[in-house]
Amino acid sequence: MKAFTSCSKSRLSSRRRSDGIARYPKIAAAVFAALMVGPGIAVSQTTSPGTATRAVCSPGGEQLPFCDGVRGDRAEGWLPQTRSEVMSRYGMVTTSQPLAAQAGLRILMAGGNAIDAAVATAATLNLVEPMNVGLAADMFAIVYSAKDHKIYQINASGTAPSGATLDYYNSLGWQCTTDTGPGCGMPSNGILAVTVPAALKGWDAMLKRFGSMTFKDVLQPAIDYAENGFPVSERISHDWSIPSMRGLHPSDARVKDPDTIAAWTINGQSPLPGQIFKNPDLAHTFRLIQQQGADVFYEGEIAKAIVAKSTQLGGTMTLDDLAKYQVEWQTPAMTTYQGRTVYELPPPSQAWATLEMLNILEQCSSKMLGGKTLAEVGPASPAFWHFLIEAKKLAYSDLYHYNGDPDSVNVPVADLLKKSYAASLCSQINPNSSTPSSVKGNAGSDTIVLSTADRWGNVVSWVNSNYASFGSGITVPGYGFVLHNRGALFSLWPGHNNVIAPHKHPFNTLSAGLATQPNGSVLAFQLMGGSQQAQGHMQVLVNMFDLGANLQAATDMARFSHDQASDRLQLESELYYLVKDDLLALGHPDVELANGSPMGGYQALLFTPSAGATASNGPVNACNTPAALKNPNCASQPVAGYFRAGSDHRKDGEAVGF
Repeated sequence: MKAFTSCSKSRLSSRRRSDGIARYPKIAAAVFAALMVGPGIAVSQTTSPGTATRAVCSPGGEQLPFCDGVRGDRAEGWLPQTRSEVMSRYGMVTTSQPLAAQAGLRILMAGGNAIDAAVATAATLNLVEPMNVGLAADMFAIVYSAKDHKIYQINASGTAPSGATLDYYNSLGWQCTTDTGPGCGMPSNGILAVTVPAALKGWDAMLKRFGSMTFKDVLQPAIDYAENGFPVSERISHDWSIPSMRGLHPSDARVKDPDTIAAWTINGQSPLPGQIFKNPDLAHTFRLIQQQGADVFYEGEIAKAIVAKSTQLGGTMTLDDLAKYQVEWQTPAMTTYQGRTVYELPPPSQAWATLEMLNILEQCSSKMLGGKTLAEVGPASPAFWHFLIEAKKLAYSDLYHYNGDPDSVNVPVADLLKKSYAASLCSQINPNSSTPSSVKGNAGSDTIVLSTADRWGNVVSWVNSNYASFGSGITVPGYGFVLHNRGALFSLWPGHNNVIAPHKHPFNTLSAGLATQPNGSVLAFQLMGGSQQAQGHMQVLVNMFDLGANLQAATDMARFSHDQASDRLQLESELYYLVKDDLLALGHPDVELANGSPMGGYQALLFTPSAGATASNGPVNACNTPAALKNPNCASQPVAGYFRAGSDHRKDGEAVGF
């Protein structure tokens, strides 16, 4: 990735107010063309941005005077950027909660590597951002291994329990009468949405293959917070809502699990900002894993507790389902774009759709943009956004039609990611009009993502998720963790690639990506948020690769979120006021004003090699000896270059390094 060129201060300060909205003139490209935003486009509006901003400014439930203030500017660069990239040489962690990021950094500073730090970060997030992630969730990761300059990918996503058949769900009254994509006919949570807990098995496999520490080391930060407590932040308090569970039958009344209320509330209420939250039962679970390893979860006393809770609620999970579960090592899907090789998760993940979108952008830009590039058109142009949205629709039509468990059905990803296939889709895009989606579908989610890197040159791109907020809504009593509800994304449509079946993986929204360049740079990137993930990946990669944004600016830029099922298009406020009328004129039927909530949470980390470094295949330790932990010749040497990271301002997170 090229170095970021600062935006001209004088050019940026001359804002146009012809329509009452701040606009930024197009920046003349030095290294990057058409960076960030272009000439102002006059649009009509019925609600001012200030009014929309103030409407959601209510800390503590009241409107305070500061809500009438306006945002200040940076001293340099692109003025709306929230903060600089974080840079370091010895190690880096970036994720959505500061204490969790620092837990990973604590491991790096104690001599652990990027894989150790990733597990420590994910475990701490289980406590400090519990609605989104847990050890009984799903997990995927892509790893750049500095020792052999190779890329590895793990799938630790759960499979359906033994009794999860289409006939069984139909007999209970759950039906899919019209195919609407992932989740058709399925209960959204409750015990029927639970698949085998998989994340801990993934953590264990990652440590055993790439780590330098054990659970005894990497779980300790999470234990410390679970026992001693932590103050809940504003965003996490906002998201902390205990769901009501679906029952065995569609007509059953929804109830909240008493064990979830006991474990995840304070006196029956979700914690407010600043309240100290503890979970001693989760600390107990982590201590058992420290002492006995992952086997205690899959074959020991915790496994028995999981099955007992499932059976109590009418579930079909067995001890055999837990004992026989295994993670899978897969080959990432890949394509090339703007001089990079981009890797994404293959099925059952949706992430490969990002690559199809990038191929469409590459192959169809001449038709869509009149021979210009995305950079030349620029992100102030309605044509820019129309093109991205139409590319998303085409790729998601293939995603919802084909995606499923590759162990059970054929998902023709290799064919769908051919450049020639993308070129064949150009005829389906009208540069002057919106085209309705040919295949419908959508999927919500609550997820965490993180990136880590170490001084030996290892880089990790990681995603971990309960699926919906607090997953199934079910907590295993005495152990303080929720069971996820990824099974809610199975389909009950007979014959569909994603139809439910025992021991099968459901369609999975989780996405994690990696990109490399011949000069040795390695980019780890993720963006959480259900069906937003793959389309969000595409947007931030365009921001970086086409428009020249640095890692922090790439997430600070406004995004869209398109719902394939309803054709609803949500735009963040500044983008909404910029292009809303133009997109409506192009035939997009439902263009809505949105805040950052549906736009997902992004994290990214980039290794930039030193000038003249011979790191053609990726980062290495500066001493030019094998990048192995505790190499006596490299005891205190940093990587041959430096790390840069960005963290989404829409979440509570941060990037930290040393």
